[in-house]
Amino acid sequence: MLRYLLSITLFLLFASFSPNASYTIALLKYNGGGDWYANPTSLSNLIKFCNTNIGTNLKEEPGTVEAGSPDIFNYPFVHMTGHGNVVFSSQEAENLRNYLIAGGFLHIDDNYGMDKFIRPQIKKIFPESELIELPFSHPVYHQKFEFPQGLPKIHEHDGMPPQGFGVIYKGRLVLFYSYECDLGDGWEDTEVHGDSDIIRQKALKMGANIIQFVFTQ
Repeated sequence: MLRYLLSITLFLLFASFSPNASYTIALLKYNGGGDWYANPTSLSNLIKFCNTNIGTNLKEEPGTVEAGSPDIFNYPFVHMTGHGNVVFSSQEAENLRNYLIAGGFLHIDDNYGMDKFIRPQIKKIFPESELIELPFSHPVYHQKFEFPQGLPKIHEHDGMPPQGFGVIYKGRLVLFYSYECDLGDGWEDTEVHGDSDIIRQKALKMGANIIQFVFTQ
């Protein structure tokens, strides 16, 4: 009953979304030993960029929420990152599934090294669905900012192109997975990685596109 009520609450939140309303977005805390806390300045910088450039009214400080917590239903957008292992228990996978089905959205950003761990966990959440590569024509790449070639390459590791994957549930994109991109690194304070302003702007603009897509799809 509690999950049902939370699902209805989140559905109503999305149904009544207004660009002038104030929302909090959150970072996902997970088990398994991976550094879920990587990129500590990224979400705050993305929030500032979105509020300035696409007219959102996101609260300046992001929240932190555990994968199995009912509190996740308080956040319309949850971001996940890290370099290493990820483990969702059966309860956590069910909680994430209920959250996403109810109208929530999960953005997973591989900070390099997460890929082989996160894919089985995504399958645990949606065993009936495939993680598919989104075409460059997908609306997430064509919000306020245009990315005709898909995700920008923020950091180079092994010469592979950036790819954007998704899980679509009943016609709605509920999960977006950015791979070989390091998008969140580009949101961090300039001095953290020493990225040029051009690179940081690409990362922030793509992040803003994801936020805008989530609140308007």
